[in-house]
Amino acid sequence: MKKPCFLQAALMSAALFFVPSLNAQEIVWQDEFDGKSLDYSKWECEQNAFGGGNNELQMYTDRQRNVRVENGFLILEARKEKTDIAGTVRDFSSARIRSKNRGDWMYGRFDIRAKLPAGQGIWPAIWMLPTDEKYGDWASCGEIDIMEFKGHEPRKLHTTLHFGSRWPNNRFNTNVFETKKDLTLDFHTYSLDWRKEKITWFLDDQEVYSTSRWESDKGPYPAPFDQRFHLLLNVAVGGGFGGPVSESTPFPAQMLIDFIRVYK
Repeated sequence: MKKPCFLQAALMSAALFFVPSLNAQEIVWQDEFDGKSLDYSKWECEQNAFGGGNNELQMYTDRQRNVRVENGFLILEARKEKTDIAGTVRDFSSARIRSKNRGDWMYGRFDIRAKLPAGQGIWPAIWMLPTDEKYGDWASCGEIDIMEFKGHEPRKLHTTLHFGSRWPNNRFNTNVFETKKDLTLDFHTYSLDWRKEKITWFLDDQEVYSTSRWESDKGPYPAPFDQRFHLLLNVAVGGGFGGPVSESTPFPAQMLIDFIRVYK
């Protein structure tokens, strides 16, 4: 089933004006989510209740109620419900997927068109981790956050690099971009241009931050960002970044992904 005609027309119209920046020309990997189910040749569903090291409240599952492809979109859905897997119980369920060993790249441009969920304690993210962990444990091995978002701050886009030493002596380079747009009301394209000695973030092809500032205790610059990374997409609930869940937080909370395109 395709996107509703009026929405498809709007997305096509927007796409006419979207041209990949910084000489990114060739698509080397993509998912348009036009099938009937998640493409497992490109994605793996993570299933755990670890809390992400951030005291998050959700159980990540591979159930269709949490992760599915529908009407031309990938839907990652956080739900307020008791979830029990192997004797571990959480009050919320959600989804987290990754392209590890199915889509891994060193350098390139990454475009993800998404509509974000609203609500106190809702924490959607589009990010990258190293596939081979060349420099050891987090965050010595590095992390690239293309987009992080607090559901109760709908006009703030967070972008971050994590690097340096292993936790708790890790370091980071972060930026908060304030936009006039409420990012929960419509689809927007979140982009990353990753080069050997420069990483740049975009919102709807507008540059929001650029940096060459990072370092590693385990290797010379540009370590740790000189190795293969893969994509992750998830909707967390609570945690140190998302904050406490409010009684008024709407559930289910969905992040919708229209497409993901990787350019070299």
